[in-house]
Amino acid sequence: MTGRIANPRIEKLIVDRWSPRAFDGSEIPQEDLDTILEAAGWAPSAYNVQPWTLLYARKGDENWELFLSQLIDFNAGWAKDASALVFVVSDRLMRSDKGDSANHSHSFDAGAAWALAAIQAQALGYHTHGMTGLKFGEAEAALGIPDDHRLEAAFAIGRMGDKTSLPAFLQEREVASNRKPLAEIVRAGKFA
Repeated sequence: MTGRIANPRIEKLIVDRWSPRAFDGSEIPQEDLDTILEAAGWAPSAYNVQPWTLLYARKGDENWELFLSQLIDFNAGWAKDASALVFVVSDRLMRSDKGDSANHSHSFDAGAAWALAAIQAQALGYHTHGMTGLKFGEAEAALGIPDDHRLEAAFAIGRMGDKTSLPAFLQEREVASNRKPLAEIVRAGKFA
């Protein structure tokens, strides 16, 4: 992708992945969505407890309007043209036959699942856009999420559409952004 600079040894799918807001409104076959969501399930997790649950709706299905209504208005305005919406939920507890205990890494592990879903979507020719612009506090009840779970984020999946479908101020931002240089995100040894 032009304009993006990365070490040439980094996997091309990772570098090419970006988060557009312009989607074409096309349907996603259930088989493609299942493949993307199964890829998420291959994420690593502490003690292999796999604490994520992925709730989804496909454009036009019986859950679509409910899911769309759990996004803040700004995100709903563009996500309406996505093919699917996925809400990422993590289990705060590490459950075992010896009893339940707090799972310190539930959010971290759920984030790994989302990342693998994004890369698998890219491999299939789709794009994803993660978001935390949700109606937190309302969405948990609307989606039936238990109190011992945490709604982490949501993401849209779809084929890229024409950026002119977006408001003018978003059209300008509809480009793949670069990343901070390694020196800004990595430190050998202590934080400070």
